[in-house]
Amino acid sequence: MKRPKVTGLRRRESWQALPFLLPSLLGLCLFYLFPLAETVRASFMDPLRSRAVGWGNYRALFQNTAFRLAVRNTCRFLCICIPALLAVSLLCAVLLGAAKRRAAFFKSVLLLPYAIPVASIVVLWRALFSGKGLVNGLLVGLGCRPVDFMGSSAAFWVLIFTYLWRNNGYDMLLWLAGLETIPRPLYEAAAVDGATPFQTFVFITLPNLLPTVVLTTILSLVNSFKVFREAYLVAGNYPQESIYLLQHLFNNWFLSLDIGKLSAAAVLLALGLGCVVYLLYHFWGGGQE
Repeated sequence: MKRPKVTGLRRRESWQALPFLLPSLLGLCLFYLFPLAETVRASFMDPLRSRAVGWGNYRALFQNTAFRLAVRNTCRFLCICIPALLAVSLLCAVLLGAAKRRAAFFKSVLLLPYAIPVASIVVLWRALFSGKGLVNGLLVGLGCRPVDFMGSSAAFWVLIFTYLWRNNGYDMLLWLAGLETIPRPLYEAAAVDGATPFQTFVFITLPNLLPTVVLTTILSLVNSFKVFREAYLVAGNYPQESIYLLQHLFNNWFLSLDIGKLSAAAVLLALGLGCVVYLLYHFWGGGQE
């Protein structure tokens, strides 16, 4: 396929647009590209950034037990909470899309946790899951033994529950927007052909939601790293081992000014997230254009 020729008029229009784009380009370079380049450079330097250490910081990462623990916990968290959130929020969106009455009320109820400030969520978390919290009070009332939610592996599932509860409404709105783009005649034709609701969902709804799957997955992945705020405010720099995430490690290395290892870990994290986003777009998003 031949590339279209760039005419003189179009080239002149491109140059005329440059002054309008220049502020955004300068901001992009100043706040994104330059810091990114400096982070990559610092990953090959010593903590004081006075001499090059080559791949030493990267080798030190994989020999560091705290880094391996944080990576393992973060991957486990993502592999559980992202699919669970996508499934739960899609189910809520489908049910609300089919509902005729009180749909707006339930949308507001499900979206409310996303609007609650983090500090309020931390207070609620402590009231529910502390040693003498409401959940343990309920367990004791039922004749069960109380659970040390913050001092045992149960802390991981509390974090999962918090993430799902807080982000379900936001993802549900994304699914609802995607459902609105599906042409109604497709459903009408399926009903005429005698398709069941399950067949309609599998063969019409899901294929047409693939672009929304990509967008919702990426935004859910980004939001998953914000859950560190709740874990940090409740448990501090060194929480229970099961919820010690990469964000805790980054925070501790920043406080100790271990910039070399911090930069190397940030570069690896950026590469990993970039690969995930590329694969999502390549296999699910690219084929929809």
